[in-house]
Amino acid sequence: MKSKDIAKAFAVANGANFRLKECDTRDTLGLKSKDHAKETLERGITRLSELQEKLYAQDRWAILVNLQAMDAAGKDSTIKHVMSGVNPQGCQVHSFKAPSQEELQHDFLWRTTRSLPERGAIGIFNRSYYEEVLAVRVHPELLSNEKVPSELISTDIWKKRFEDINTFERYLSRNGFKVLKFFLHLSKQEQKKRFLDRLDEPEKNWKFSMSDVQERKYWDKYMEAYEDMIRNTSTENAPWYVVPADHKWFSRLVVAEVIIDALQSLDLAFPKMDSAKRRELKAARAALKRTT
Repeated sequence: MKSKDIAKAFAVANGANFRLKECDTRDTLGLKSKDHAKETLERGITRLSELQEKLYAQDRWAILVNLQAMDAAGKDSTIKHVMSGVNPQGCQVHSFKAPSQEELQHDFLWRTTRSLPERGAIGIFNRSYYEEVLAVRVHPELLSNEKVPSELISTDIWKKRFEDINTFERYLSRNGFKVLKFFLHLSKQEQKKRFLDRLDEPEKNWKFSMSDVQERKYWDKYMEAYEDMIRNTSTENAPWYVVPADHKWFSRLVVAEVIIDALQSLDLAFPKMDSAKRRELKAARAALKRTT
């Protein structure tokens, strides 16, 4: 299956009609196992490395990857596996946790905007400005920490934030950013299993926090927030990809193939040498040959 076909299978083309319950968290597009997908993923990682080298050399476009998910959906391992073949010089990863006091002194887009990738780079946001319409929406008391004037906090604040985000992403696309957004869609049952694995395996204990269990109480509210977010912010400039995440090996494959498809759409190439540059290289070769 081609990268474009995999991307199309999980892209939200029409946000207005999106229903999260219609998305199967265990879907694998017919692939039966990790071994079955291994060769495809390995080829994808190699292809991604080749395209990233051209992206870096051309120095015109930037790729912004937003990863959003419930805890234990596999964001960290997706970054680790998908980017395993990429030159670190051309990849920047930022993880956004609870905002600092400095960040709370600014608008909700500030802390992520200053971490945008430079041209020629792939930037990955492990969580992002979308937390402002997810965690903050599920826990509206967090708004008070953001010091937003009370007269600006109304029942349509989430609609306004959707509008702000859409405008921001349209601005990015007009300035050479390819914005890719992934929701790693994990079932509540699989999350429970992964949490128990973290408790059972000593090397995974560090990943576990009691707050993870507490957040499960708000599962339905989170699902409602995710659905509304995707409905309102999946656009032609910056589509959402709802990736089945109950099988980590499959979600990694999908993310890799979507990024590959995006890079292929940019017609990337190594910079061509003009006549002046070729003369300069010829002179450099001659000069080097004369040295000892």
